[in-house]
Amino acid sequence: MATPKHYDADYKVQAVKMAKEIGGAKAAKELGISRNTLYTWMKREQEGQIDLGQGTRSPENAMSLAEQVQKLNAANKKLEKEIKRLQEENEFLAEASAFFAASRQKYKKAKE
Repeated sequence: MATPKHYDADYKVQAVKMAKEIGGAKAAKELGISRNTLYTWMKREQEGQIDLGQGTRSPENAMSLAEQVQKLNAANKKLEKEIKRLQEENEFLAEASAFFAASRQKYKKAKE
């Protein structure tokens, strides 16, 4: 079984740039790496895990990033509201628990 090869970040960036220029299959063949490896790097670049540097985003890609930011901001606001609601519920439950614990103590004392 062959040991996996490890490539540095700069090599991956250059490989993805080449693939965008000449195509993934051709770039993989020229670089002597598997197409799956190169396509994985290309997918990571699209997900933002690999940065190709300044000026490498197309207008379509930039727009999708702006949309992603909007979606993430909306999701963040929704989660903040949910956190606030859950904190309020926890406070209420803590107060209710203290009330019932005190009532139970009074009941035990009255029973004695």
